Amino acid sequence: MTVLCVRFLLPPMYEAALPRLLGLLEEFTPVVQALPPDGALADLRGAERYFGRTALELASVIRVRALALHGVDCVIGAGPGPMLARMALRDARPGLTRAVPEDEVREFLAGRPVAALPGVGARTARTLCEYGLDTLGRVAAAPLSTLQRLIGARAGRELREKANGVDRGRVVPNAVSRSLATERPFTRDELDPGRHRRALLSAAEELGARLRAVDKVCRSITLTVRYADRSATTRTRTLPEPTAHSAALVGAAYGLYEALGLQRARVRVIALRAEGLDPAEQASHQLTFDPVDEKVRRLEEVADRARAKFGPRAVMPGTLAA
Repeated sequence: MTVLCVRFLLPPMYEAALPRLLGLLEEFTPVVQALPPDGALADLRGAERYFGRTALELASVIRVRALALHGVDCVIGAGPGPMLARMALRDARPGLTRAVPEDEVREFLAGRPVAALPGVGARTARTLCEYGLDTLGRVAAAPLSTLQRLIGARAGRELREKANGVDRGRVVPNAVSRSLATERPFTRDELDPGRHRRALLSAAEELGARLRAVDKVCRSITLTVRYADRSATTRTRTLPEPTAHSAALVGAAYGLYEALGLQRARVRVIALRAEGLDPAEQASHQLTFDPVDEKVRRLEEVADRARAKFGPRAVMPGTLAA
């Protein structure tokens, strides 16, 4: 086991704390890949030799230091490669690192549903299940030619390798996330457009706050609406200029929603994704000389400071839009 997948138990909208926690991991190894908003991969191949400790022992030290220095607990999965470490993380609990030793990889994978494998989407999983290939053990035992007929030559070869525990992934230091996402599920199928818009308002303001917390702007925003029949509609809009301004994100989200023309739609989940992230310092902002816009931006700064000090619920959704 040389790779750890660490998920820090951060409150929502606290990505600003992630760089400090990545610095904690970098005290053990320079090969650290950020997985915003709250996770990271760390390759401990050299660290095990340098510190004379196993990956599991180093994982325990990392957790203790995260708690002692930052007051943040974490869950950790460990495996021979990034894919297996990510899968192990799903079984991890605070204080208990889930490890997949190299000689137990096939046993770990065999009984898991095919959809549990990273990179296997709902359509591919459905196709495989229709032919009885519903577990990774059955996929691993299937002839390569069968898998290639079902899902394609390259995809079939990669799927069979992964199902057999062949993890060709690697930890890429300083990889930067190109998107942030949030969603608003409803407790029941929601018909009221007013509630849809309030969910959009809350989601867009959260994205704005999260972008500003990590000094990023986005170039586009994507709206996904999932319905009671499990179907979904996705639309993307490129913004006039890269921004982290909540009012701009809310306006774009409302525009995407109105363009769908939903009438009595039974909505189960509304999700927003900010895409094409760039450093805020590299973005240009067109001055409007609009006193209302400038006032809202100043209020955003105050609200962000309040969130940083008192938590994400310090500012109620819709306060700035009002």
